[in-house]
Amino acid sequence: MITTSVNIQGPLYAVYAHNDGYGVLATTIAFSFYVLGVIPVLLAFGGLSDRIGRRKVILISLAISVAATALMLFYPYTRALAVARFILGVGTALMAATATAYMIELLGSSDTMRATAWVTASTTIGFGLGPVLTTVSLMFYETDQPASFFLLLASGLFAMFLLYQLPETAPKRTNLPTSMLRLPYFNREVIWYGSGILICWATTGLVLSVIPSVLATHGLAKYAGVSSMLAISCGLIVQPIARKLDPQVSSKLGLLILLPAYALLAWGTLNANLPVILLAAFLASTSCYGFVYLGGMLGVAKSAGNEQARASAGYFLMAYIGLVYPSIFTGLIVDRYGAATAFYAFGVFSLVGVIVLFASQPILRTGRHSNANLHSLS
Repeated sequence: MITTSVNIQGPLYAVYAHNDGYGVLATTIAFSFYVLGVIPVLLAFGGLSDRIGRRKVILISLAISVAATALMLFYPYTRALAVARFILGVGTALMAATATAYMIELLGSSDTMRATAWVTASTTIGFGLGPVLTTVSLMFYETDQPASFFLLLASGLFAMFLLYQLPETAPKRTNLPTSMLRLPYFNREVIWYGSGILICWATTGLVLSVIPSVLATHGLAKYAGVSSMLAISCGLIVQPIARKLDPQVSSKLGLLILLPAYALLAWGTLNANLPVILLAAFLASTSCYGFVYLGGMLGVAKSAGNEQARASAGYFLMAYIGLVYPSIFTGLIVDRYGAATAFYAFGVFSLVGVIVLFASQPILRTGRHSNANLHSLS
């Protein structure tokens, strides 16, 4: 429910911009407010559930998701989208810092893999399910108050009721360190894998924030939700394969898939070819949320030693930077120079980034045998 609420507004981005009289840049800036909510909470409140309990944190996150959806339902404008994206970022970060630990404790500490798999699958599906529900609603009746929003509000309230019936696995504790701040941790591997996911999530950000507005110019805005779902959720299909590969092999394979996927995505969007767009979104998902995402997670975990939690924070920090800032610059170029120029510029960014990563791999191998390069962000 929490991750479903994050992207449920996606197919309506062009509508919100039209309601306000704004362009693509305004939409991408509003989209970026999500990260402004995510990163500070992940860094400063990662240990909140240890203090007030797992269930209470998830309840707060659910309540935030319901409130954000209600805001967009009754005030469908880009200005409200920025506020909603920010509080959705806060809610998602609270959930992300708590859900896996809560699931492990509910299922039993001996079933860690199963608990992690459930959380990963449900959150990934949720990110893609939201825009699909809105797309289906818009196919029946085009409005800025789609039935999917009402469905999510009702489901969210019901989920809060069900969650309240679950036991609290981590009662409030007072004998914990005073600081909940967890600064990211970087070594060569974290930077290399983080750069890979930065490039990939930049493509995801493009699909979520820029492409809906470009599709709207071709009368295809209502299909943006399907492309968003394919660009996020289909990576689950290849994760079992990625799990068996060496992390570097998995990441490089994903990056090689990303380049032709982006080329198809750009061509399909500029030429209003929906089948090509959907194929490209599927391929991008296998790269971004399959091979590169999982390969990076495994590579970071192997290289970080006792600093796995902080290294993961560094990895996701780079991922969220990729999700937001390239999309903002692309939106700016779309408004000033047109979609074609923007897509060419983004393609050059992706190509150069992949070339640099492949060229820097020998340095990464050398870095494996040295801990002298480990440092934390301060």
